[in-house]
Amino acid sequence: MSPAPPPRRAPSGSRARGARSCSIRHGSPPASPISPVRLLDCDPDTLAALTAIGAETIGDLERLPRDGLARRFGHCLLEEIDRAFGRRPDPRTFFASPPRFHARLELAAEVAQAEMLAVAARRLVVQLAGFLAARTGGVQRLALRLFHRDAPVTEIAIGLVAPTRDAEHFARLARERLAMVGLRAPVRAIALTAEDIVPLAGKPGTLFGEAAGDAAGEWAKLVERLRARLGAAAVHGMTAAADHRPEHASRRSEPGCGRPAPARQPSITPASTTTRGTLLGVPGGPRPFWLLPQPRPLAEIDSVPHHGGPLALLAGPERIESGWWDGDEVARDYFIAQTSDRTLVWVYRTRPSGPKRASWYLHGLFA
Repeated sequence: MSPAPPPRRAPSGSRARGARSCSIRHGSPPASPISPVRLLDCDPDTLAALTAIGAETIGDLERLPRDGLARRFGHCLLEEIDRAFGRRPDPRTFFASPPRFHARLELAAEVAQAEMLAVAARRLVVQLAGFLAARTGGVQRLALRLFHRDAPVTEIAIGLVAPTRDAEHFARLARERLAMVGLRAPVRAIALTAEDIVPLAGKPGTLFGEAAGDAAGEWAKLVERLRARLGAAAVHGMTAAADHRPEHASRRSEPGCGRPAPARQPSITPASTTTRGTLLGVPGGPRPFWLLPQPRPLAEIDSVPHHGGPLALLAGPERIESGWWDGDEVARDYFIAQTSDRTLVWVYRTRPSGPKRASWYLHGLFA
């Protein structure tokens, strides 16, 4: 005789509120008939209909004709009753919590300088690397926590450009971040936490065992070390945006990522017509390598703009009219000009509107 299928509702009687205890003998149904119908895996409408016909327990449903229950509520209810009494197999999928690394190290003596914690942090990241290697995974975010005697916990977040499990790289990042921290009190213990562990394949090798070159990985490590030393906001990428205005034509982005970071105002492709000239044979005109944060006003003498002397206009104009939709409308004529020391600059003249007269501004410098 084959063994009985695993019951689903064996503990139902113990979970039923107000139900009296009952012993389950060998061969008896695993679920208690006095268990309420709300313990069945049914939708709220079905449970409400069962209550309306006076079926308050699973035993009440068992005593009703099965054909009538199937016609009114469908075969799913019968299958649920059979699972409750162990007459149908009910394999279970047990919950598995996602992997998470946490390790704490109590220091032999209190440490007053953050740089001296690098050795303790290295011991923790070596444990993390082993934990990740056993799971063939990597992480992109770490968190160091420094515990003090009479002060709140100091938290140090470490972000990576790409997931990795390189212990040496973790140790270098931790040392860089610790060097930038000013401790509010001596440290008694240090902890390392890593969540969001993702699958990470190993590095490919060559025929004779030498490690294959990984220029992209070395570049990512350089960016991460610069961010650890200078801050995440100081190291970023740039990507083009669909906007004719030079100051809005680019956005900050994550290094190596082509998608721009969220901006205060989304870039919108202008619906107005922009007349572009041809500067130095390039449609739309070249752009300077260095764009000033704010356009600098230029003096105009005898209708000629001056910047350390008179400017010689070499090419232009390139007219840009855009920005009417977000309140930052511009109407400019751009020129490539040359200074007295033969430096190429990018200047523009505002288009007069109403009582305002045209003015000259310096906007960029060519390399």
